[in-house]
Amino acid sequence: MIHLTFPDNSVRDYEPGVSGADVAAGISKSLAKKAVAIALDGELRDLSDPIQTDAQIEIVTRDDPRALELIRHDAAHVMAEAVQELWPGTQVTIGPVIENGFYYDFKKNEPFTPEDLPVIEKKMREIIQRGAPFTKEVWTRDEAKKYFAEQGEAYKVELVDAIPQDQEIKIYRQGGWLDLCRGPHMASTKQIGDAFKLMKVAGAYWRGDSNNEMLTRIYGTAWSSDKELKNYLHMLEEAEKRDHRKLGREMDLFHFQEEGPGVVFWHPKGWSLFQKLVAYMRRRLEDDYDEVNAPQVLHTSLWETSGHWGWYKDNMFSVQCADPDSEDDRVFALKPMNCPGHVQIFKHGLKSYRDLPLRLAEFGVVHRYEPSGAMHGLMRVRGFTQDDAHVFCTDEQLAAECLKINELILSVYEDFGFNEIVVKLSTRPEKRVGSDELWDHAEAVMEDVLKQIEAESGGRVKTEIFPGEGAFYGPKFEYTLRDAIGREWQCGTTQVDFNLPERFGAFYVDRDGEKKTPVMVHRAICGSMERFLGILIENFAGHFPLWLAPQQVVVATITSEADDYGREVAEQLKAAGLSVTTDFRNEKINYKVREHSLAKVPVIVVCGMREAEERSVNIRRLGSKHQTPMSLDDAISSLKEEAIPPDLR
Repeated sequence: MIHLTFPDNSVRDYEPGVSGADVAAGISKSLAKKAVAIALDGELRDLSDPIQTDAQIEIVTRDDPRALELIRHDAAHVMAEAVQELWPGTQVTIGPVIENGFYYDFKKNEPFTPEDLPVIEKKMREIIQRGAPFTKEVWTRDEAKKYFAEQGEAYKVELVDAIPQDQEIKIYRQGGWLDLCRGPHMASTKQIGDAFKLMKVAGAYWRGDSNNEMLTRIYGTAWSSDKELKNYLHMLEEAEKRDHRKLGREMDLFHFQEEGPGVVFWHPKGWSLFQKLVAYMRRRLEDDYDEVNAPQVLHTSLWETSGHWGWYKDNMFSVQCADPDSEDDRVFALKPMNCPGHVQIFKHGLKSYRDLPLRLAEFGVVHRYEPSGAMHGLMRVRGFTQDDAHVFCTDEQLAAECLKINELILSVYEDFGFNEIVVKLSTRPEKRVGSDELWDHAEAVMEDVLKQIEAESGGRVKTEIFPGEGAFYGPKFEYTLRDAIGREWQCGTTQVDFNLPERFGAFYVDRDGEKKTPVMVHRAICGSMERFLGILIENFAGHFPLWLAPQQVVVATITSEADDYGREVAEQLKAAGLSVTTDFRNEKINYKVREHSLAKVPVIVVCGMREAEERSVNIRRLGSKHQTPMSLDDAISSLKEEAIPPDLR
């Protein structure tokens, strides 16, 4: 007999070879009907898999969050079957589950078009309604290669060859259609449901290599319910409206061009926005951090010592003197990060334990190579500014410093309206530097801090652990925030580093007169300032709070007779510290309001002859169709108060 332990810690005995379906049926008919898979010792398995040994078992139903990946995986297989029914001779290649959906790559003589998607969807719904069971078979390598070769599936033959010799060749059938697949799958196609949609077609090279043949990729999304699908599609609509590249053009903030790929051309309004963000961050740091500036270009020997040249050389930009006969004909690199420069600043002059913790901050411009296809507006660039800082401290101070950094990060996010935060602890990766003892110690400290962060957050912060996702030099916290339409963005980091100071020979003199290596904590809040601004543009949909808006107020007159009063209003608003422009053009006021609303100006102050006589104004807010009459003094006082940054209130 084998012993299966259920989530409630109850244990039942079964004959070896019992299937998950048998176990579910033995508990209740209703559970057997709802079951789509099992989890054995935490690993998802087919419901029909025989169980041969003692294990922890869970019956996974369709409404279990873990079933969503199965729904998407099964939908991908059904899409492939639909394509081959509609266009016989089309080759099926690879079709994985991805975030929010799935895709499949196909080899077809004539590439798919968007007009094909509704046709494929209709056929998919037919296949789902057939309710064919998913069944697994194990073939020999030769059987699989012979079958796929006979079917003209050359890509599948190549995939079979790529499977390691110690792994089984699994084939999954659904009715008369089959595919090479690791699994698992649900019990039948009918369990996929109706909450799916094919999204787009795109070109994709076989196995992601531009030297290989171009295939056609079809993307789809699938969810557990129609409500979830509708919510996702609504989020995509909102995301399109909020696209920072579109809003950047409308608000005249920045642009990109081919002569400077991956670097931002900031326009006056965009640069004003950028500088307001930097000024805010500087104020948040001034009591605890010393701001520094390290060189942009450094000799490669420095990067070799840090380890970056060995690990990230392909992502770094190297530079060399144009004159090969120059005495400076050496290879240098544009810095991809600020940390080695900060270690050099720490090393300059003798440091005592009394000097620690020493916190060095820099708004440093860094450059990293990104493939052209990976760049995406402000979100993914080659040159960007980091709100970077490095804390040099003793081992005893580490936990307190991590908690202090956490408090600062959460406070900054709150000032921008982000109140749903996830803090993820990423632990040692397979490729790393430093001894296991150092990693053990660092991870133990970080785990204790993580528990404290969650305990003190009052439910505002959720925590997770990501094994193997740490930096090569130490474990790290990653701060993920949720925006106004539910998307998650990873921004801040806190990374513990016992290795870099040691590699550079950095030390401080302890109270006993001995030299000791400091702990180095890498810390960023916004991360990339450019990317954080892209997130803010999309989060606010361009409707910035008044304190952050690059252009705060436009004074617009209804008639030219009110221009002198309009100038007086503008001057008084400027004297109150507001960013003000005027619009005295010979245009109708509705035209002016519409134009400035498209440019996302938060406040339009409207003045006519009546307002001039009464010493009043009409306030028109972005997104509102109504005007609010106010006395000039009250309007100035109210707007001045509203424009105070949150950290100065």
